[in-house]
Amino acid sequence: MNRSAALEQVELRKLDKRNYRDILNLKVADNQTRFVASNAHSLAQALFHENAWYRGVYVGETAVGFVMLDLDRQKPEYYLWRYMIDSRFQRKGYGFQALELIIEFVKTLPDSHEFFLSFVPEDGNPKPFYEKLGFVETGEVEDNELVMRLDLQ
Repeated sequence: MNRSAALEQVELRKLDKRNYRDILNLKVADNQTRFVASNAHSLAQALFHENAWYRGVYVGETAVGFVMLDLDRQKPEYYLWRYMIDSRFQRKGYGFQALELIIEFVKTLPDSHEFFLSFVPEDGNPKPFYEKLGFVETGEVEDNELVMRLDLQ
């Protein structure tokens, strides 16, 4: 992480009619589009999925990313469904800081013993990024994506 990013506070914000367009305008780099759905697609899914929890990732008043979780409190099972940082803001430490905040949030949920995510196993995938935060592969495959798990205990 560079020093200027370390001084800037990352925040997860609820989306509403004032800021949802900020999130719709964010995009990953062209070579990353195969790894994550657009934010418009994600928000549309969230409207019809009762377990969806989503937030904008902000630095000050600037939207830099988007996160959506699948929080099945009945099982309980917690899953990083979507995660993206806009191409203009990658490699500044914001993604790492935001995912640390998300992990801390998941730890506060009932019976939160583990946190899951999956990734497309193609060149350029985010696996090394997730490994830095402690996620490990489970050996499971879901919808042609490799599943990773973080032990929260």
